[in-house]
Amino acid sequence: MILSMTGFGKSVVSLAGKKITAEIKSLNSKQLDLLVKLPQSYREKELELRNEVSRSLERGKVELFVTTELSEETSAVNINIPIVSSYKSQIEKLSEELSIPLPNDWYATLLRLPDVMKSDSSDVVADEEYDALFKTVNQAINALMDFRKQEGDRLYHFFAEKISNIRKLLSEVEPYEKERVEKIKARIQDSLSKLDAVDYDRNRLEQELIYYIEKLDINEEKLRLTNHLDYFMETLDNGHGQGKKLGFISQEMGREINTLGSKSNHAEMQRIVVKMKDELEQIKEQVLNVM
Repeated sequence: MILSMTGFGKSVVSLAGKKITAEIKSLNSKQLDLLVKLPQSYREKELELRNEVSRSLERGKVELFVTTELSEETSAVNINIPIVSSYKSQIEKLSEELSIPLPNDWYATLLRLPDVMKSDSSDVVADEEYDALFKTVNQAINALMDFRKQEGDRLYHFFAEKISNIRKLLSEVEPYEKERVEKIKARIQDSLSKLDAVDYDRNRLEQELIYYIEKLDINEEKLRLTNHLDYFMETLDNGHGQGKKLGFISQEMGREINTLGSKSNHAEMQRIVVKMKDELEQIKEQVLNVM
């Protein structure tokens, strides 16, 4: 079964005093384009996390976001009084030396300065927390893969329907083929009959007609298109990792359909070809989402 490149996964893991949340999403891309955003305390594990994502997802524009949230008992934040005192002294000295007024609201001024607030929690990350981090990310990846499988199943049925529609339209061309040849032949003969006092070689005319009609023959295009339709479905059944191949096959299908249109010389056949092109464009659009 094919996989979609589009997906979303989320996981939350709790451990003593902290909750870790991982969210991962992917869109279509020719190769793996990975963006990772982590809390500063997890930066040293970024390369390992990138490798973990790369092994599982292969292709797509992927974004991984990891956030942490402290529980109430561990998220106590205190004012760093020595730093505040130092800031206040420096501002007073600055005011005196530069002859500028002191702030009207000391609290608003001082509390906005760096490192005024400090947390009681340690910046050192324990192995247990790193284990929880990787567990969270892997669960999010698994959720995304489940999403990709569901989307892949939807795409499979979508493609099967569109291929079936093109087959049906191709079969509708057949009744007009003989009629088209007769109309072309009649039109040429009618044009010749309107030319007064013109003598022509009827045998040569028949030869030219045969040559002209052979150039308009579409049996080869019909056969090749049918083969491409069969190959497309066979590739679908081969499993994931077939997105690029499906794109190449759809391009070949487009060439045969375009040739059918250029050779048709029949209004109804051209309308059928337009419908086939519409079905194919929908296939091409969705093939971009296939792994």
